[in-house]
Amino acid sequence: MASLSSIGSSGLQAAQLRLDASANNVANANTPGYRRQAVAQQAVADSAGVRATVEREANEKGVALEQEAVEQMSAIYAFKASLQTIKTQDQMLGSLLDVKA
Repeated sequence: MASLSSIGSSGLQAAQLRLDASANNVANANTPGYRRQAVAQQAVADSAGVRATVEREANEKGVALEQEAVEQMSAIYAFKASLQTIKTQDQMLGSLLDVKA
């Protein structure tokens, strides 16, 4: 059961980091020479979750607001999916306790 909570909580943190990076990109859209932030996610085998890190893009093409809108919507869906994982874990634990009781 611990791995399900790891998956859900690390997913929530990664989605929040994606939202934060996208908001920062939108705030700096008119800054000359600003390089867009992107979040890289990597699976963590030990804790059955995901590790997210913020990176700067190599090119200096600037920020496309339509790309940021899509990124924010995608992060929101990832956030909802991670919440559903935590909710399912709670339901499974409740069912297990009902069976054992």
